[in-house]
Amino acid sequence: MNTRAQSGGGAVNPGDMNVTRRVACPVAGQSSARPVSQNNSPSERESSPSEQENSPWEVDVEWPLDRRGDVVPEVCTWLREHKPVARVRTLSGDPAWLVSTHELATRVLQDDTFSMSALANPGSRLQYAPLFPASNRSSVKDMVDVGLRETVMQALSPHAVKEVTGDFRRRADELLDALLAEGPPVDVRARFTQPYTGSVMSAILGLSEDHGSLLMSGFDISIMTVPRSFEGAQVNWRKSMERTRARLLAPDAVEAPGLLGALARLRAGKGTTAALDEEMVLILNNLFVAGGLSASAFLLLALLLLMLNRDQMEWLRAHPEAMEPAVEELLRYSLAIGDGLPRIATRDTELGGQSIAKGDLVLVLVEGANYDPAAFQAPQKLDLKRHPKAHLTFGAGRHYCSATFLARTHASIALSAVLERMPELRLAIPAEEISWRSGWIKRTPERLPVLW
Repeated sequence: MNTRAQSGGGAVNPGDMNVTRRVACPVAGQSSARPVSQNNSPSERESSPSEQENSPWEVDVEWPLDRRGDVVPEVCTWLREHKPVARVRTLSGDPAWLVSTHELATRVLQDDTFSMSALANPGSRLQYAPLFPASNRSSVKDMVDVGLRETVMQALSPHAVKEVTGDFRRRADELLDALLAEGPPVDVRARFTQPYTGSVMSAILGLSEDHGSLLMSGFDISIMTVPRSFEGAQVNWRKSMERTRARLLAPDAVEAPGLLGALARLRAGKGTTAALDEEMVLILNNLFVAGGLSASAFLLLALLLLMLNRDQMEWLRAHPEAMEPAVEELLRYSLAIGDGLPRIATRDTELGGQSIAKGDLVLVLVEGANYDPAAFQAPQKLDLKRHPKAHLTFGAGRHYCSATFLARTHASIALSAVLERMPELRLAIPAEEISWRSGWIKRTPERLPVLW
């Protein structure tokens, strides 16, 4: 199901139910309005069995927020100012706390009171149904337990990434060569950001292009946000796992580059078990999904943001040496993260004056924190000269993303190539006609036709 850009602002303050809310569009220079009916109030609609079980839990805003990726939901401002720790109900029917200020969000991400690993505990509250077995969740703790953390970190290290950056640029140029030869319009998502990202992740992990393409195609199912699982999700999961398992166990895997080769040589040199093999397969698949999904979604929105802010795009083209801080600002400004960063409270505590009980689900609203005027001056403005190191797009604390150098390099090389070779890049359709994907973990257009 797709959501047109005109669909408006999503969640609202239940106290303002009879008014028409106008959602500011600082990126596209437009606005969208819709009437909000009292029927949107949780107390006015029929409760699901899960809601009845967890009642009473009066929500402050609807969740998830609007899926449009070029407009900051207006409710973010209301949340920061009036309900920095707000009550929501997730797609799975579980109650949760939504944290929207930069200060409180940083505390949640850095404080060990709020645990990521506890999300895998039986009975933990969820944002949406897991589309793979809970026992298959691979984490840093799992890597430490089986002695693989050092091998994985080496494969994602700046040194390892720098060794293959030439391949990144060559692949970007190959894709752009094909687009330039064909001529506009083309869908830059299908023809550039997706295949480029698949190639980058394959190079780092040591997988073939075909293997990477298969895993990328599985994203359409594997990271859907739905209230309950379904058969196709399990089939999709088994397909990707079986393909990766076969490659890891192949005799010539020890000769493969990247993480695949490192893991294969480790198991060949030190011996292995079925459980260790399974963990290695999980690590390869999970790293591809986490890295490929986030990198491709960010790159696509970064291109869109530049097209919608032509003065910034022209400035960056004239100052290629500023690509590093520019990517940082695009990371802050991007709305690609479509869900909250989840944590489970491991003890009774207090957050922003609100009592949080042990076992409560806490969600960090990244677009709330990254647009907080208490942390960033004029946050609604895209300013590529800014140095927003405090943004939370990569998280914070012990679970800060371990592949940040790869993510930044992936985007920098692609954006540099596009700016050099497509100086007149622009949208082929009006911005308000972009079709935004719903029911997905990321905010992303279904397609993004461009001219140049």
